Amino acid sequence: MIGIIFILTLTLILNTEAYAMSKIYDYSVFTPKGEEVKLSAFEGKVILIVNTATGCGFTPQYAPIEEMYKKYHDKGLEILDIPCNQFGGQAPGSDEEIHEFCTLHYNTTFEQCKKADVNGPNELPLFTYLKSQKGFEGFGDHKLTAVLEDMLSKADPDYAKKPDIKWNFTKFVVDRAGNVVARFEPTADMAEVEKCVASLL
Repeated sequence: MIGIIFILTLTLILNTEAYAMSKIYDYSVFTPKGEEVKLSAFEGKVILIVNTATGCGFTPQYAPIEEMYKKYHDKGLEILDIPCNQFGGQAPGSDEEIHEFCTLHYNTTFEQCKKADVNGPNELPLFTYLKSQKGFEGFGDHKLTAVLEDMLSKADPDYAKKPDIKWNFTKFVVDRAGNVVARFEPTADMAEVEKCVASLL
């Protein structure tokens, strides 16, 4: 019995250590055509990773994200835009339709990834890692905070204790060394997001 407990404990420790040693560059995203893009291709860059939707109240954030891309791309900023339809069904279109919407309405020039889940059994492994590095810390002071809190608490009274992505346009910032240094909820001031990004370039 003691031997079995020892083996199970050792296995748990080894698995935990292996996960802790995992790095952002071990993960991948996919192009709309399904081609794998390893994040190791962005090693040495500052990366802004955001789950997006075309029919959300936060969709206008595409504009300041594009502004950041134009302003800082030559200095080493990369944007990973990952459309997701898990929040209010606000990204129902195909990858091609989403791309057309963004280029038409927000003149986006950064590449968009294939639509993916960011929570649940089919979530992109990249988001499993991101959430393990930076959990949810609240929506802060925003006019929509009460609305989001009310909606989420009705679906799950313990939502605030979980690291899951809560809504569209949650952002993670990764520094040049591959560390996940910040998580910004969609309610965060975009000026604060830019300040964080700029400080790492």
